[in-house]
Amino acid sequence: MSEKPRRKFLVVVDDSPECKMALRFASMRARKTGEGIVLLRVIEPSEFKPWPGIEALMREEARVEAERLLQKLAEKVNRKARILPELAVREGRKRDEVIALVKEDKEIRVLVLGAAPGPDGPGPLVESLAGRMSGDFPIPIAVIPGTLSDPELEDLT
Repeated sequence: MSEKPRRKFLVVVDDSPECKMALRFASMRARKTGEGIVLLRVIEPSEFKPWPGIEALMREEARVEAERLLQKLAEKVNRKARILPELAVREGRKRDEVIALVKEDKEIRVLVLGAAPGPDGPGPLVESLAGRMSGDFPIPIAVIPGTLSDPELEDLT
């Protein structure tokens, strides 16, 4: 008899306030359901291409900083939800790397994105994946409004 794969939430980590909202939602939901969490930080290609040696150094510094941020967030998730999330750092375009990871890891069952409030729109990743591509995306996408309070998040989970 084969073991049922563990389901996981995927949260794309960036520096936005709405990312924190998505992470809180995923943590609360995973705690209640016993599912896992994957934290993904994507290092996007730099437009600035000075010299190959400097570019390599910049990429390495970005990777170290990404790993440091993910470790810090993983500790917070573990304290609040008693879950040790998986950590992933990838290089490329955010949308492309999210799609690739979802295709590679069949245990990822829900992509959780935070939507920025205000007139500028929900953010480019939400617009791309939950908008134009949503009908073709291989898993459900949970878009969490960036204006929710913790009690409102708790009610949703």
